[in-house]
Amino acid sequence: MPLDERPFRPHRVVVLALDGLLPFELGIPHRIFGRPRDGEGRRLYEVVTCSVRPPGPVETDADFAVDVAHGPEALATADTVIVPASYELGPVFERGVLTDELAAALARIRPGTRLASICTGVYVLAAAGFLDGRPATTHWADAERLQRLFPRIDVDPDVLFIDDGDVLTSAGVAAGIDLCLHMVRRDHGTAVANDVARRTVVPPHRDGGQAQYIERPVPDPQQATTTAARAWALGRLHEPIQLRDMAEQEAMSVRTFTRRFREEAGISPGQWLTQQRVERARHLLESSDLSVDRIARSAGFGTAQSMRQHLQAALGVTPTAYRRTFRTGGGGAGSEGSRGSGRVDGVGRDGHGPVGALA
Repeated sequence: MPLDERPFRPHRVVVLALDGLLPFELGIPHRIFGRPRDGEGRRLYEVVTCSVRPPGPVETDADFAVDVAHGPEALATADTVIVPASYELGPVFERGVLTDELAAALARIRPGTRLASICTGVYVLAAAGFLDGRPATTHWADAERLQRLFPRIDVDPDVLFIDDGDVLTSAGVAAGIDLCLHMVRRDHGTAVANDVARRTVVPPHRDGGQAQYIERPVPDPQQATTTAARAWALGRLHEPIQLRDMAEQEAMSVRTFTRRFREEAGISPGQWLTQQRVERARHLLESSDLSVDRIARSAGFGTAQSMRQHLQAALGVTPTAYRRTFRTGGGGAGSEGSRGSGRVDGVGRDGHGPVGALA
């Protein structure tokens, strides 16, 4: 049957609720995936919560339980499975071993199903072997333990989330929002994801990584921030921008500005600027008919070749392939536009933006 004649069916997201779960994280997938609709007003996702046991109460880390209406059989119906964090993972967290009950539940997941975790939910995917040989992240406080317990995983403690195609992992708590918005963006494009973000009153894309949230000595409150420099740069992404230009906006030396910027954003000014230009290019590729050359100039890359290199590094896909994916209704899970570099954190696997000159 031709694709356009197939009956409409929303993408089914099944959230696995484990004892000791964090209610906030359990609610993230329902909030983010429950919002998107197509042009006819139909929900693009169906979100279902299940337990590893028959329907019934699941304990949380709060003073209430959650009554879950579906048992583990729901996992067999999923297009995407999401595992939020739990504080009662027992042998999974302590020794990296699944319980028989959890192993039996996970065995129901169909091959090719997209998998995702929020915070320490990554331990479940890791113990099941889904992350062997792959990059992954988790809350910065648990990253070292995750690496020690699962040495075959390439743990990156600095990013907010990692997209490795059919398996995605995120850092702690609110990074689950970043991850879910990213999946909506990957499935249906920037416009849909931005609409969800606006309705949820969260930024559609957060700058930097986890480094900005790690506790450090409190800076002198009299010291200036780098907010004005970032706003100034965003208004002229199409122009060549030097590091000294940004530093001058804050009346700082280049050295002081670079240090302060990294403290506040978690990445260098060059990485941040490249990240913003990649986002500008993505938006224009999705929403306009401008040529690749025009988009490269508008986003500040100068040439199509330069933009191609940066999109390949950040997203693992060429501008033409990205446009083809997202101008045809979204690529869906595992689409070409979501694979390649593995870490879709805005700066690519190598973590580098332009050095010296920020243009």
